[in-house]
Amino acid sequence: MKNIFWAIAMTIVVAGCDTTVTKAEMDTAEYGPPPVNYQDEIKGYLGLRLTDPKAAIVEFRAGPTKIYNRGTPVRGEQYGYGVCVWVNDKNKAGAYDGFYPMTFVLRNEKIVAVNGGPDDANIIGAKYAREQCERLGAPFKQ
Repeated sequence: MKNIFWAIAMTIVVAGCDTTVTKAEMDTAEYGPPPVNYQDEIKGYLGLRLTDPKAAIVEFRAGPTKIYNRGTPVRGEQYGYGVCVWVNDKNKAGAYDGFYPMTFVLRNEKIVAVNGGPDDANIIGAKYAREQCERLGAPFKQ
């Protein structure tokens, strides 16, 4: 019975994470100017969180492009300039684990939201990162 409850709860949570928006919704957000030093900002963020930041392979795949996600029960509203990054970091044993997508949302040269990656390694973070990378023009396929 307990397993059925959790299966239903997870289905509701994942289904409630619809991040698609209308053009009218996108037009209501204040994005600010496009970021210039976004790569340095993202590398600084990753440098504090990756297992081996010097050896990690970080590929900037798309962006910065305006992006907007309405708030959901599990994530707040996200808007700004989205950047899709694919990361391949070493694990604690020193081997590469393979690429995974991350998205960063920036406003005024600062990161305001991150999806996927070391601090957001869960089913919802991975879903947001994949969806946003696809919308930014870099669909993640394995």
